[in-house]
Amino acid sequence: MKVILKQNVNGLGKKGEIVEAADGYARNFLFAKGLAKEANQGNLNNLQQKKKAKKNRKQRKLEEAKKKAEKIEDKVLELSVKAGDNGRLFGSVTSNDVADKVQEKTGVKIDKRKVQLSDNIKSLGTTKVDIKLHKDVTATVKVKVVEA
Repeated sequence: MKVILKQNVNGLGKKGEIVEAADGYARNFLFAKGLAKEANQGNLNNLQQKKKAKKNRKQRKLEEAKKKAEKIEDKVLELSVKAGDNGRLFGSVTSNDVADKVQEKTGVKIDKRKVQLSDNIKSLGTTKVDIKLHKDVTATVKVKVVEA
């Protein structure tokens, strides 16, 4: 009997897959536990619609990320920070500071976790910072730290 899995089932398949299962196993275990539903024409059409909608959502998110990347790519963000005599900062410039400055300058809201700083910026000067907007889209901005 062909069934559509509603959840991952060990030894059988993953959620959303159409698999072949023994009739008794399907009726007595999979359907009873709510782990699967019968693969009739209505359920197959419903599954195809869900897959198509998921694909469209992923495509839309990718397009949005590309638009954001175009807006912020190669921007120079100038941050004024208090510094000591030898160019060492009092404190540091964090990913949160960079995300706030991107939003202030371009109007694009960025989550601080998307800013990829290996370590906080602790000295004056210019640093290139990558912002990962999507798994396939990364934008680079220059952060110029100047003395306040």
